[in-house]
Amino acid sequence: MIILILILSGFLGFALGRLGHIYGGQINGPHHWIYGLILIIIGVILYKTDLGKMLMAFGLGVFVSDFKDFLAFRIYGVDDVVIKKFWQID
Repeated sequence: MIILILILSGFLGFALGRLGHIYGGQINGPHHWIYGLILIIIGVILYKTDLGKMLMAFGLGVFVSDFKDFLAFRIYGVDDVVIKKFWQID
């Protein structure tokens, strides 16, 4: 059962990360891969609890949804969203 919850948590993180990229990407601020990394770190600290595992899965989903900006090491700024694609990893 915990595996299903972790998969669902990871997908929810990815979905919210994509929506944040599409609809909040025009706001000048930190890129959301940073928030995913913070959640992963908190999850690692709390790894013995189910909450820690869910935070790691959710953070991983958020992180992956903005992976392209992580690879370019974009920390702060506006996302240039021309074509809004939900399933694309940005």
